[in-house]
Amino acid sequence: MADGLGAGMMNKLGANHENLDHKIYKEMRSMIFGQQLKPGEKIHQEKLADALGVSRTPVVSALKKLEQERLITAVPRRGFYVRRFSKEEMIRIFELREVLEGLAARRASQRVTENQIQKLHGFFKEFRISDSPRDIKKYAEEDRRFHHLLIEIGGDELLSGILETYSIVTFSYLVGFIGGLVRPPKETLREHLAIIEALVRKDPEKAEQAARLHLRRSWEKLSRGFEMERKNRSKKGERG
Repeated sequence: MADGLGAGMMNKLGANHENLDHKIYKEMRSMIFGQQLKPGEKIHQEKLADALGVSRTPVVSALKKLEQERLITAVPRRGFYVRRFSKEEMIRIFELREVLEGLAARRASQRVTENQIQKLHGFFKEFRISDSPRDIKKYAEEDRRFHHLLIEIGGDELLSGILETYSIVTFSYLVGFIGGLVRPPKETLREHLAIIEALVRKDPEKAEQAARLHLRRSWEKLSRGFEMERKNRSKKGERG
């Protein structure tokens, strides 16, 4: 009986430990997404553990998992840092997002429920195109909620996990852009509405095409900007 009780206690403690590790991992992901931990910033483990009210053990466990997801990087003898992504890496991430969110949109069109259709109808309803920073910020928040729901409907555990990581990376990289957007609302609003229409009509071909076009136009714009910067640097080098 004692052995059985001991095993039960160990299982329970193990489960609690695992739950705590996952909770801290999720919290740290949210901190990166919310810019509480910024790209290039060093992560002070003891300070973070104190802020979260836990020991260093679940923090170290979360750091290792976040390193595997490439959201942070370990520098020998210096510690852990929030990863700073280059323009080239961001372009590749957008290329991958195009393919994977296209797949998520295809799946979502085949799975969407009536309740979810009502939610989709509610997106971008009251938005008006404006250059006001306040309106752009509001649109950007709606943008992120929409993509989150799309991934939630169309993704399985693996696909959702990958796309959630890419979303965090994208948002943290684009913090210097107005509203964290690659392109202004006047360019993307119609694209979002086209995705929603295809989802509501449960048309997998159109849903995938619309989602891929939306992401493709964004990474093409990033790519053009990077190429222009490269040429400008080259010209400056020639003049120097």
